[in-house]
Amino acid sequence: MWPRRQALRALGAALSLPALTPAFAQFRVEVSGVGATQIPIVLGAFRDEGLLPQSISAIVRADLERSGVFKVVDGPAPVDETGTPDYNALRARGVTAVVGGSASRLADGRIDVRYRLWDVVKGADQGGQSEPTLPVDLRLSAHHVADQVYQKLTGERGVFSTRIAYVTKGGGKYTLRVADADGAGIVPALIDNQPIISPAWSPDGSELAYVSFHDRKAKVMVRNVRNGSTREVAAFKGSNSSPEFSPDGRTMAVTLSKDGGSHVYLMDRSGGGVRRFTESTGIDTEARFSPDGASLYFVSDRGGGPQIYRQPVGGGDAKRVTFTGAYNISPALSPDGKQMAYISRSGGFKLMVMDLATGDVRGVSDTNDDESPSFAPNGRYIIYATRTGGRDVLMVTTTDGKFKSTLVESGIDIREPVWGPFGR
Repeated sequence: MWPRRQALRALGAALSLPALTPAFAQFRVEVSGVGATQIPIVLGAFRDEGLLPQSISAIVRADLERSGVFKVVDGPAPVDETGTPDYNALRARGVTAVVGGSASRLADGRIDVRYRLWDVVKGADQGGQSEPTLPVDLRLSAHHVADQVYQKLTGERGVFSTRIAYVTKGGGKYTLRVADADGAGIVPALIDNQPIISPAWSPDGSELAYVSFHDRKAKVMVRNVRNGSTREVAAFKGSNSSPEFSPDGRTMAVTLSKDGGSHVYLMDRSGGGVRRFTESTGIDTEARFSPDGASLYFVSDRGGGPQIYRQPVGGGDAKRVTFTGAYNISPALSPDGKQMAYISRSGGFKLMVMDLATGDVRGVSDTNDDESPSFAPNGRYIIYATRTGGRDVLMVTTTDGKFKSTLVESGIDIREPVWGPFGR
């Protein structure tokens, strides 16, 4: 059996244990719950999209519905982005906004994806965009449309065009995969006969750090997801685990046992300049930078059981952060630094979210085998691995836990998701 991430990373990982091409079946997405606020929106079919291999409007619709923020309803829509909505008819149906667009082939083989958004309540044109794109990037262009609609109607950035990374085990192979945020477009970044654990994105989304057991020794590696190159950054005596990039990408935090025990170290992204960060007689691991890079949150059993601590990067004492429950691991910080997601053992392994200003804690999952939380770059969603209905799945939840979407792929073990940054 593939060991749980908690045991491997928080309680024992430190104690020694080509370019991307499309592959694999796609996830199936299952949506549950109701968002706190749902905006009724009409989304018309994009003119000429029936001539393309993929439906632009279907991808945009799936993105918006999966967000939990929008409810796509039936209603009259303009033929394309040049049309004019029937505002009176749309208002009569309680519609807030309407989207129309087109997808036309250009002479050079690219596809010109256009859209326009109208505010039905104000009776106003909210603008649009034209994006010429290669056929292979058609899905990405659709995600860009959804991102812009989301931002114009909510005021915050959409994450539909971002990527996730995660690890699977199947057929005796371990695979580090990269996929769109909706689980589509899966590509293998790395395939190995030995375990791959603890993936972590670089701030610019060009690289993934991870722990490899390729030579039956835990080593920290970095993989360039654009050209497939790999470099070794930590292969010291003992265990090397839990990599994390600093927000500026110049520093990495890792867990090493090279000097005895298990402690958090800082190093240059190239692997040089190694210096010890934590000092305790216990196990210190799973370090995560605060978004401003000023602090590290990490797991330590220095108090008798695994709890989460915070320590200034520039020097200072470690302060305990978690006090609810005897077993708290796997911290993840929201992009604004106001919330922390983590896993707590209480009648199972449960995803919790803490307000760091008040210390208030709330459970946001209805499952009991949760692990590896990671915030979306807009801070509204958290992805994590869990089991539900006897299946290993990736779950995406809003931070209040009221709306969830489940990414399901049959026949494989799925673990350790991590949400990539903006910028695609």
